[in-house]
Amino acid sequence: MKTTIKRPWLLVLTIGLGTLLNPLNSSMISVALTRLQHILDLSFASATWLISIFYLVSAVGQPVMGKLGDMFGQKKLFLTGLILVAMSSALAPLITNFGWLLGCRALQALGSSSLFPSGMAMVRNYITTGQAKALSVLAVFSSVSAAFGPTIGGFLIEGFDWQAIFLVNLPFIVISFLMALFILPKQGGGKIALGRIDFGGISLFSVSIVFLILFLLSLKDDIRFWTIPIFIAGFILFYLYEKRRRFPFIDLDALKSNTNVMLIYLQFISINIVYYCYFYGLPTFLLQVRGYSEGTTGLIMLAMAGFGVIIAPLAGRWIDHRGSKPAVLSGAAALTIGTASLLLIHETTPLIGLLVVMSVLGMSNGFNNIGMQTSLFRFAEPEKTGAAAGLFQTSRYLGAILSTALLGIFFNDQIDVQHFHIVAAISLVFCAFTLFLSIRMPGKRAVS
Repeated sequence: MKTTIKRPWLLVLTIGLGTLLNPLNSSMISVALTRLQHILDLSFASATWLISIFYLVSAVGQPVMGKLGDMFGQKKLFLTGLILVAMSSALAPLITNFGWLLGCRALQALGSSSLFPSGMAMVRNYITTGQAKALSVLAVFSSVSAAFGPTIGGFLIEGFDWQAIFLVNLPFIVISFLMALFILPKQGGGKIALGRIDFGGISLFSVSIVFLILFLLSLKDDIRFWTIPIFIAGFILFYLYEKRRRFPFIDLDALKSNTNVMLIYLQFISINIVYYCYFYGLPTFLLQVRGYSEGTTGLIMLAMAGFGVIIAPLAGRWIDHRGSKPAVLSGAAALTIGTASLLLIHETTPLIGLLVVMSVLGMSNGFNNIGMQTSLFRFAEPEKTGAAAGLFQTSRYLGAILSTALLGIFFNDQIDVQHFHIVAAISLVFCAFTLFLSIRMPGKRAVS
């Protein structure tokens, strides 16, 4: 028998305070990379591992934590996740070396990855009236915290130094933990079935991605050719292993049987490669080439964040009337125009010019996020909606990981306008691919 929630808005607020931790911590680091490079004497390529490790752990952590929540109870998992984030946030400022900080980032990602799936499950289980509204509110928590992360991080670093981007989590965690303890409904665990978690597939997937990144980061200097056979072998083993699993980490057969869904994942990976190149590359460019402070850089990044947040609800209403394809096309076009415009940016470009270009890129993000998600749900089989949504998030993380590898290649030796233009030119290729897939996407009535 389900517990009756007398104040559902309190449940949503409690979950929202927890779920904002993952996107917030994934984005605040963008303004801190330059400072951490200096403190730890790192190359830019090495520093990008602070981003990659977070997204890699999140990519494998969220689906695993969702299943663990079903087994042991969502409330227990939610509280455990908050404790892990608190531990990582308290330990990170005690940094002794780069490996220590990487471990803290991995722990932070693992803990915060448990909050979203357990929170979503509780909303589905205990809020029956106005469930869509509750889910949309949680989406706002997530998107706004990710969008404004660079701005918050910029002010914190300028005012208190880099440790503040970890310590700022603690007040949110304390409040969320106390609220979760008393507000979230008590639950008994479900059936313990660890066999439903594809540990082998997750391991092979992680190994493949890590060695792909190692290879990509070596392209500028001494190419690590030895990583290629490990990556290929890992991917082949992953494919063969997943085909034999009853509960695979990624259902490859389902992808092969639904071309539209597979292309949406590819398109979303491409979109996020481009978007995160700017989300993490622009703060570094503004700090190291244009000479802005962390606080000013955070304010400038508001142009991208603000327009993305403004456009998203407008795009949602447009999609309700016209279907998802016009919004997806608009997002791809805005991304292409914004990327092409970056090729015109130089050391002396007026700030207003930068803000205009970043606003266009922010608009593209607002269109793309909701447009791609609604397209996915239109083409995915209803009984596989949950798995499709999980893989959609994995696609986002893969795009973010590959973007940091791209930045690591061209920003490692020197960060200047020329290298920034190279990144923009390569991104333009991915924009063309995205635009092609947007045009190819079936219209509103052609669902197959």
